[in-house]
Amino acid sequence: MTTKSKKQIEVGEAVGIVAAQSIGEPGTQMTMRTFHYAGVAEQVPTGLPRLIELVDARKEPKKPIMDIFLKEEYAASEEKAKAVAKDIECTTLDKVAYVEEDFEEKKILITLEPSELETEGVVASEVAKKVKALAGSHVEHKDNVITVKPTTSSLRNIRRLTNKLKQVHIKGVERISRTLVVKGKDGKYFIRTSGSNLATLMKNPKVDTERLYTNDVQETARVLGIEAARNALVREIKQVLDMQNLNVDVRHCMLLADAMTMGGEIKSIGRHGLSGEKAGVLARAAFEETVKHLINAATHGDDDKLIGVTENIIIGQTVPVGTGLVRLKVKLG
Repeated sequence: MTTKSKKQIEVGEAVGIVAAQSIGEPGTQMTMRTFHYAGVAEQVPTGLPRLIELVDARKEPKKPIMDIFLKEEYAASEEKAKAVAKDIECTTLDKVAYVEEDFEEKKILITLEPSELETEGVVASEVAKKVKALAGSHVEHKDNVITVKPTTSSLRNIRRLTNKLKQVHIKGVERISRTLVVKGKDGKYFIRTSGSNLATLMKNPKVDTERLYTNDVQETARVLGIEAARNALVREIKQVLDMQNLNVDVRHCMLLADAMTMGGEIKSIGRHGLSGEKAGVLARAAFEETVKHLINAATHGDDDKLIGVTENIIIGQTVPVGTGLVRLKVKLG
């Protein structure tokens, strides 16, 4: 027999149950620790919190990070890599200025810090232009002070505008709050970021887009498609297990990722995702919200075809896996 044929699964094997056991059982031994990425100063969830984040198909990870690989010219030089990292890192108004409210005069004062402007490579007129784009025409710029006179006299609205002004994007890539240049095992430099913006960085001519990676699976699906998101899911789940020294065959992770993405979008493992969409009434009722599913089935006149494992266990019938998959018929005549 060839190696390929030896690796093929037997017909009727309960691969879903085996995968659930193989991931779920080691999952009970996972710690609640976070992993510290030096330099980007981020406590990135690992272990059980990260696994839950992945199988729940959260819209945004708690701590998104990216690995930005550069084209050869920039990857070979630390100085050039640092220059690219500086261009990428997002600069907001509160990084280069002190923003305060003057409630008596009903205005907002923005005091620019010349040293910070020089460090970030930004000029005062550019900052004033960005502020004016958000606050409207009631903006005055003199020396290092920008004065904003809101049209509203409401103190709550002034405070709300102040908070918005602090987060005004001045330069760099939005949502990339911090960058760190890292030397890889191959001696080449790449950039690790706190925050993720895949779509914008795909357009950067200095970035090797074929190796650009984010741990945000939902963003991967939006930008690169469902197949890329499936591969990202496999990688992230396997990485979580490996970091906990849990030896789980990657094929179990692949099956889980396939189940979550087979509909063309990432669905969670739960009552709002795969478990809530099971064909059998009894299977849905056995998971969560039992009474709700039974009442809905009764009022709609639904029936159960008894094709799954759960529903057959409930009624005491042989489950349709393994030897139970075989149906014998008597040949007459």
